Amino acid sequence: MIRKMGDTIKTTKGAIAMGAADFCTCTDKACPFHPARHGQGCTPCIAKNLREGEIPSCFFHAIDHPKPTDGWHYEDFAALVQAAKAAGKL
Repeated sequence: MIRKMGDTIKTTKGAIAMGAADFCTCTDKACPFHPARHGQGCTPCIAKNLREGEIPSCFFHAIDHPKPTDGWHYEDFAALVQAAKAAGKL
């Protein structure tokens, strides 16, 4: 469950301050779209991924299973979901 409360988002896993980059699970901190490199939050990252037909890495990192492919495209995320389901992790 996700609830917005002021400048904080409350989830079942805890609270995340809106606009903060601390929760970002992307390991590519050199990426110009990484939230730690500007003050625009996730917007530039998501816009880049939409343009390129990709899914942000945070979605991949949210699934506790090794990535079965090298890419970040829709098909790669689908493969990860299917692999995690087959392993009983989803």
